[in-house]
Amino acid sequence: MIPIGITADGLFVLEDDDPAKFALDPSNLPTVRDNGTRVRWPERAGDRELSVVGADGAVRSLGKVDVVFPILHGPFGEDGTIQGLLELVGLPYVGSGVLASALGMDKHFTKMILKQAGIEVAPWHTVTALDWARDAAGIAERAVELGLPVFVKPARAGSSVGVSKVKEFSSLPAAIEFALAEDSRVLIESAIVGREVECAVIEGRPGEPTRVSVAGEIVISGREFYDFDAKYLGAPGIELVCPAALTDEELATMQTLAARAFEAIGGEGLARVDFFLTEHGFVVNELNTMPGFTPISMFPTCWIASGLSYPELITELITLALPAN
Repeated sequence: MIPIGITADGLFVLEDDDPAKFALDPSNLPTVRDNGTRVRWPERAGDRELSVVGADGAVRSLGKVDVVFPILHGPFGEDGTIQGLLELVGLPYVGSGVLASALGMDKHFTKMILKQAGIEVAPWHTVTALDWARDAAGIAERAVELGLPVFVKPARAGSSVGVSKVKEFSSLPAAIEFALAEDSRVLIESAIVGREVECAVIEGRPGEPTRVSVAGEIVISGREFYDFDAKYLGAPGIELVCPAALTDEELATMQTLAARAFEAIGGEGLARVDFFLTEHGFVVNELNTMPGFTPISMFPTCWIASGLSYPELITELITLALPAN
């Protein structure tokens, strides 16, 4: 394994193979620091050899790469950009390609694709920074149509960054400005009342159907929503239950919808599909093409509960990414 880190300035550096170095400590979040090394990608397609320039300027080979596992979240990680880089240099990689990654990252276009596929999504309005600057009053009026409460979200930011729950329309402008700090487009979305349930998806082997895990449930008590601190730092007020208490019929319906959503965006490799289970049925909230892999993340948890161990899960994802030849 060749561990590669990306600094805040976008530098690719050779990292230490030490998971403890990147433990999620709420008081001191881990950072990839510039250690003076520079990883060099292959110069032409078909050449899978990586090299590194050391801090002393010496160049050495890191060997040929079989497959890249881009466990990256947010912009420049799961939005198709790093996938495009890997396509250009001809390196196989785990997960969805450029288009599906971009669609999955963009909440507006995910909703449009799923709606076209006949899959229920929460009602929403999309607002650009230019729209907001030109017609803030009109946008506020249209938001009233959605009722209260609403969620305001950046279209292309992950891990609940920039998300606000708005209970009074007087708070809407601040929520939109907060979201616009993360992206130039934001969604104003109806809050759906229902159980928050998720399932994990793995692409089928050639000629075989998409595979879907058992469901997990996010039980919220004491927090407004499943925010960044709860997702990654184990903040209180959230309980992850897996497997979720669903009837056989509910689980089958959810698994069918998850596979349809994954296939609708052209997903590959893996995904996590998030739902609300309402009194009228399932509503898809989000489709994540590179879900979290921390010990408290739902993707590995759901597969472990489905009988696939963590090592088996990683092996399967790498196998799917390897070229057929």
